[in-house]
Amino acid sequence: MKQLIIHRRVLLVLFLIMLLTLERRGFTLSFSARTLSSLLSIQTDLSCYLYTLVKTYPHDTRAFSQGLLFHEGALYESTGLYGHSSLRKIDLNTGKILKIAPLSSPYFGEGLTLLGNTLYQLTWQSGMGFRYDLITFKITGFFHYNFEGWGITNDGHYLIISDGTATLRFIDPGTFSEIKRITVQAGGQEIPWLNELEYIEGEIFANVWQSDIILRINPQNGHVSGWIDLSCLHPDRSPQEDVLNGIAYDSKQRHLFVTGKNWPLVYEITIQKK
Repeated sequence: MKQLIIHRRVLLVLFLIMLLTLERRGFTLSFSARTLSSLLSIQTDLSCYLYTLVKTYPHDTRAFSQGLLFHEGALYESTGLYGHSSLRKIDLNTGKILKIAPLSSPYFGEGLTLLGNTLYQLTWQSGMGFRYDLITFKITGFFHYNFEGWGITNDGHYLIISDGTATLRFIDPGTFSEIKRITVQAGGQEIPWLNELEYIEGEIFANVWQSDIILRINPQNGHVSGWIDLSCLHPDRSPQEDVLNGIAYDSKQRHLFVTGKNWPLVYEITIQKK
């Protein structure tokens, strides 16, 4: 039995490497929830978490969601696509846009986080990020980086940024210098395409692009401690385009809000260990 388990692990790892190789050579392949969950499920030290649906809320189907956060009863969202990117404040119950700051057409909006009274918004390939005043949405500054901007969160001290690889960077918000970086891995295997991030009670929650998997990551060493499969949450969609991409946390209720690109709903959920 032990040899069978080892053989299964080798085969799954080789299959994952094959998928990554084909992707890098230009083939369009989906890093599916099934592939990733297969890799994660063979790691006996990882916990799989189930979710319970609490409530649903309306979400603008024109919003190509890239970043999501919850603050004082409202949702804040960064949306993407050239010519359609924006920063928004949204009434949770109605989905109504309470405030919006459009990005100019050269910028493709990406991740969003709140540190103090400042909102930090990434853009994809321009190497430019924006600082906004939380109340007025006025731009208070810019920051630059030499990698792709995907997801962003913070631990109360440092910004934590993903770039589409298995790397997470910890950045000083004042100088924007890199403090450290970690490589996210499970069972010695790096997990790439880390996208939307949320820092929750000492862990980094990360969506893996083109999958419905949310990882729970140790911010000290990058090791995956658990995972959530949300593939049944919103099944009626294109798996390559309308992907899961939005994680927000209500620390008082200890509930998660999740959504995706052009999804019609925001889902409020709780999670519990399987």
